[in-house]
Amino acid sequence: MSSTEKFLIPTDQYLKTGIHIGTKFRTEYMAPFIYKTRPDGLSVLNLQKIDERLAIACRFISQYAPEEIIAISKRENGWKPLRIFSKYTGARVFPGRYPPGILTNPQLANFTEAMVMIVTDAWPDRNAVEDAVKIGIPVVALCDTNNQANCIDLVIPCNNKGKKSLGLVFWILTKEYLKNRGISDKFDATPDDFTEE
Repeated sequence: MSSTEKFLIPTDQYLKTGIHIGTKFRTEYMAPFIYKTRPDGLSVLNLQKIDERLAIACRFISQYAPEEIIAISKRENGWKPLRIFSKYTGARVFPGRYPPGILTNPQLANFTEAMVMIVTDAWPDRNAVEDAVKIGIPVVALCDTNNQANCIDLVIPCNNKGKKSLGLVFWILTKEYLKNRGISDKFDATPDDFTEE
């Protein structure tokens, strides 16, 4: 069995979304996930590590019921992937502004209890991450080469800014979540369905 057969999806499907193309900035934390730096200065993430971490994240979130999962994306390119992820899995999502205190203040009308959080970018979504830390729930974060990973329990290295990359990540999370929960027969969406126009 070749290493490509062990991947969640064919490697060329990953490559055409630019999931592996990072930024010109690289943090010390993300260094182990970086394969090389291109002549133009952009860092390139290791595709095998992206796939490995996605597989771990899929198994991890599959342990939780949909109502126990909360997903956040302040970044606009993550809004559609989040909504489609929610449509198929039933997880609660907050595309756009994260309502402060919904996890920490039981007095709020929209108070929400969650057991795990997914964020598309730990920096713009830092308020949500701080709330997750306060209540002690694990945070799964999509992290580009420029991300810090403070307070993150599980990093998924990827291009967390591009539409196609975010669409593909949430398509994989959805597909694997439903498969692991034994309800994949209802899933007929393509990665394109998860991608902002």
